[in-house]
Amino acid sequence: MTTADPATLDCAWLLADPGAAPAQRDMRITLADGRVDALTPLPDAVPGRRRLALPALANAHDHARTHRSATLGAFNQPLESWLPFLGLTPGMDPYLCAATSFSRSLRHGVVDLMVHYTRVQGGMPYVDEAAAVARAARDVGVRIGFAVSMRDRHGIGYSDDATVLAALRPGIREAVAQRLAVKPVEPAQQLAQVDEVAAMVASDGHAAHVDVQYGPTAVQWCSAPLLEAIARASADNGRRVHMHLLETKYQRAWADEAHPGGIVRFLDDIGLLSPRLTLAHATWARPEELALIAERGASIAVNTSSNLGLKSGIAPLAEMLTQGCKVAMGLDGMAFDEDDDALREARLAYALHRGWGYDTTMTPAQLWRFASRGRIAPGAPADIVLLDWDALDDDPLFDDIDPLDLLLARGNGRHIHTVIAGGRTVVDAGRVCGVDELALQAELRGRLRAALASDAGHHGWRRTVQALAQDLAPFYRDGHLGGCCG
Repeated sequence: MTTADPATLDCAWLLADPGAAPAQRDMRITLADGRVDALTPLPDAVPGRRRLALPALANAHDHARTHRSATLGAFNQPLESWLPFLGLTPGMDPYLCAATSFSRSLRHGVVDLMVHYTRVQGGMPYVDEAAAVARAARDVGVRIGFAVSMRDRHGIGYSDDATVLAALRPGIREAVAQRLAVKPVEPAQQLAQVDEVAAMVASDGHAAHVDVQYGPTAVQWCSAPLLEAIARASADNGRRVHMHLLETKYQRAWADEAHPGGIVRFLDDIGLLSPRLTLAHATWARPEELALIAERGASIAVNTSSNLGLKSGIAPLAEMLTQGCKVAMGLDGMAFDEDDDALREARLAYALHRGWGYDTTMTPAQLWRFASRGRIAPGAPADIVLLDWDALDDDPLFDDIDPLDLLLARGNGRHIHTVIAGGRTVVDAGRVCGVDELALQAELRGRLRAALASDAGHHGWRRTVQALAQDLAPFYRDGHLGGCCG
């Protein structure tokens, strides 16, 4: 499906900078060369169905996963036992997986998203798989950060693999070791793989929509030599780094034992804590740690629904703002309804963090700086979402209700009609323009079901993962993190 790129957009309401500037009624947005050229009041009400225009949304932490947790049987699992469920599906065509994931994000208003590529599909050289993901981003119409996943230890839990295996029932140890134990790769080799992906992106013409980054999975999964090598390389070449930090209370316990001087201080000491670093989650970060993160200019991607869905906790977003941290909204492939609805995610974050009673700890303006990378203004990139205002404002009584209030009260992805990215129409009438999303979903689903049907060992591995989830519970709940510092 193709749609002509617009020269003008007429809207009944314009939220050019939500929360920071008042809503404007009956406006024309003129576009030129991928940017906003002018904003002009219209003399009369816009005819036909009313639209509300606002800046496109961004997703600061994701993994381009297409299969959702409940589909995998992982609902209600905490992160530590949830992770093995992600490997229940066989590797699939990386283009199909990425394109279906990106399409779902784009339909919900996200044009910029971070891909921490921790789930390699396999079956081809890594750089070729990365190229397939880059093509998917181009075809769908999104811009991505692509963080090459890097790790070299602790494949099963937050201790060396032998320690965790010893805590499991004997009947599953061998299968778990074969599937999940880490096979370390030297830091130099991992850094070289990032360089190879970056070279591919530059040579294949993907640089306009793909930013290659270092992706250490987390401190508990990366040795000090690997993290130090990444810090040196990032300082030398300016490449960004994207990494998980303190997502769960068990990671907090591990960090306090493994780094008694402070895990954030450790990152600072090795030179990793810088404006080039984004830390995903920081759910269990303490005020003094947040103060240091803010001082060094690192960013934090807060993943509200993911933290709720995986029982990880509620991030101290109000404290992050108080300390002056740069914060951004992440969906982590775990939006509240497992649908990548960024509007609902923003509203949920606001409801949790705006303050109780008459206290205000997060303003609407802060929320939109958290959820979006831009604003609609002359000279700004033309990244715009148009909502069906008649569908959202379906019970009007008064003509002086602030449209931002209605948006924050009830807006969700179903209200999105059009998405403009860099002046291009990439979603029209709620459908992705660059690919046939439904056909891609059907093809991927058919291939996956055929692969599962032909995999004689699949049911056995599912039972093993379910047993592993049961055995990990006492390992973490009772604090059995012996050997974590090894």
